[in-house]
Amino acid sequence: MPLIQIHDLTRRYVMGTETVHALRGVTLTIERGEYIAIMGPSGSGKSTLMNLLGCLDSPTSGYYELNGVNVAHMDDNDLAEVRNREIGFVFQSFNLLARSDSLHNVELPLIYAGLPSAERREQAVRALTNVGLGDRMHHRPNELSGGQRQRVAVARALVNDPSIVLADEPTGNLDSRTGEEILGLFEALSRKGNTIIVVTHEEEVAQHARRIIRIRDGLIAADEVNPNPRAAMKFAAGGTSMVAA
Repeated sequence: MPLIQIHDLTRRYVMGTETVHALRGVTLTIERGEYIAIMGPSGSGKSTLMNLLGCLDSPTSGYYELNGVNVAHMDDNDLAEVRNREIGFVFQSFNLLARSDSLHNVELPLIYAGLPSAERREQAVRALTNVGLGDRMHHRPNELSGGQRQRVAVARALVNDPSIVLADEPTGNLDSRTGEEILGLFEALSRKGNTIIVVTHEEEVAQHARRIIRIRDGLIAADEVNPNPRAAMKFAAGGTSMVAA
């Protein structure tokens, strides 16, 4: 069974007297373990598609099945539960709590899920170690570099073992070398079987994925396998170093 099945998905927004057709009928299948980039210029519909894939919004019409469950027309409470259980988010702006250390930031989804304290801590420690921050668990965001902050965000996205890691412009606030390190981390996670979906407007970022979906005017303009994904900086699991691919 595919991880994601979408059929004829539309999203319309009414703005005053105008109706904006953000998505015009998208049909898409995503298998488990894929590493996908969704690309498109501003206004193409890629952010709308990301919001629907991430259960942050509901479609106007169409069908969306995630992990065997039709989520297209769930109410807000049900969507929140699906988000916490199935989707790990990585944002351009990191979205970390400034006064909390790395460990507490990573524990947050588990707090919402109601896990006991000892279990939360164990899972958060493991997630931080897996992204190379085992020695930065008690550092606050202002004591970390941009790349380290983004790795905390990736650990938080992974901590509850979600079906999808959904990354929105994850290298946008990073210098080029640090961005390469984060993309190397995504590649390492993909090799372990995680499903990675990166939403970006940058061709260089998209070229690291194994499949590239291009959105234009609310439709899929191209859906192609990338025969030669660009190699990023390799991530050294369990440590803080990165080495050139």
